[in-house]
Amino acid sequence: MKRLHVVLLATALSIAGLALFAYKVAALGFPLLPDARIETWRVEIQLRFVADGRPVKARLMLPVLDPGFTVVDQSFASPGYGVTLSADSSRPAAVYSIREARGEQVLYYRAVIHRNLAPSEASAPSVPATGDAPVAAVPQLGGAELAAAKSIVEAAQRQASDAETLAGLIIKRLKEARPGDEADFLLGYQPSTARIAQVGLMLLRLAGVPARLVRGLPLLPERRDAHFVRWIEVYGEGEWHTVHLLETKPPAARDVLTWWRGAGPIVAVTGAQDVAHSVAVSRSYEFALEGVVREGRRLERKLVEFSLFGLPLQTQSVFHSLMVIPIGILLLVILRNVVGVKTFGTFMPVLIALSFRQTQLAWGLVFFGIVLAAGLTVRFYFERLRLLLVPRLAAVVIVVILIMAALSLVSHRLAFDRGLSIGLFPIVILTMTIERMTITWEELGAGEALQQAAGSLAVAALCYGVMNLPIVDHLAFVFPELLLIVLAILLLLGRYSGYRLVELWRFRKALKG
Repeated sequence: MKRLHVVLLATALSIAGLALFAYKVAALGFPLLPDARIETWRVEIQLRFVADGRPVKARLMLPVLDPGFTVVDQSFASPGYGVTLSADSSRPAAVYSIREARGEQVLYYRAVIHRNLAPSEASAPSVPATGDAPVAAVPQLGGAELAAAKSIVEAAQRQASDAETLAGLIIKRLKEARPGDEADFLLGYQPSTARIAQVGLMLLRLAGVPARLVRGLPLLPERRDAHFVRWIEVYGEGEWHTVHLLETKPPAARDVLTWWRGAGPIVAVTGAQDVAHSVAVSRSYEFALEGVVREGRRLERKLVEFSLFGLPLQTQSVFHSLMVIPIGILLLVILRNVVGVKTFGTFMPVLIALSFRQTQLAWGLVFFGIVLAAGLTVRFYFERLRLLLVPRLAAVVIVVILIMAALSLVSHRLAFDRGLSIGLFPIVILTMTIERMTITWEELGAGEALQQAAGSLAVAALCYGVMNLPIVDHLAFVFPELLLIVLAILLLLGRYSGYRLVELWRFRKALKG
């Protein structure tokens, strides 16, 4: 019954740890690798116009909510102007206003944009519709325009199977307009992309298909003269389907940030003239973890606020070291209980390995060996003095501190600053190690004492190698719930009563017989 209880407890801990880990990766987007980076774009819109002394009001369209991207920060540089944001989430806009302005005016809008880490619908050719189904507004046409429009629509309807294919056929007909035909008559002389979109929307509405114009910004690296691209969305079967216009190779949907939908320009200004705007885009990379934490705080996600990232930075640095200790302990338990390596103390090798993170492994082993040898010499001398246990341990502690101070002073005078980090060695653990080694030396001989000392240093080196891996530090700090799995493994190892590997080697002849 007890064994079953331990197995069930370990299973429950593992399931809880894996479930929380999977949620943080899939839903919150926490990266699995410490050096994972995400693309970051900075978009700047410069708005210029000449005010004539009257009240000025400038309305600038802002990016809509896009499932593929997140606007993590936006700012409005407008000296003397008040800025308000529209309440319409489907057509967000910033309104700059001032009671009186004269002369050339320059306003700025800046945004920092991240691509979402989790897979999204941004690359899908359709967008789910919300609310009631839209109704197509019938365009007001007459005479020759109505006849030409009906001719194009009826020809496309004979070949189309749904609203999406109908829109594609109509746009194709407009793009391939020949001089003198119906499409050429509706488009006019040298039609622009905007004109093709306008006529395409008119024809789709004449066919009873709800359609709307969409503008988006291609997020390309280092573009000081970025331009918005247009496409059409048509409604059918509960979704808005994308239909591209002139682009023979349209930008991938995942690289285009949807900016605004519907008619109207990106900026409209009253009380001014000579209105012009320019758009600049620059790309950089930042660590994915920083972006996830910042986004989680912006959305007030409790799992982020109550994680280790909610602690002060100095405290976080402490936990970066503490959270890897259970990994070293797991390795120590495996080496002692399964492999059979002998060490001094239970967790002394893990604590020594933790101090090696500051001194580095090679010099840590050198410093540890020097302190251990000097302390062992002094301890044997104290044995001749016949001191009681507690005073003897206290005296060894003082000697260890003096030895460490001397090593630090000598290394500093030799301009070797690595030796200064020896002060991070666990003094009490070193003292107890010296005491245990002395007793083992006296009771079991020098060979056994040296064997256990070598085993302790070997385990400390292995623990250091594992605990110092960037992926281990990252997973332990970002996903502390994984320590529940470590705990479950330790519980199962606690019931292990089989042979150790070194025992199998010792009794290999008996096993063969």
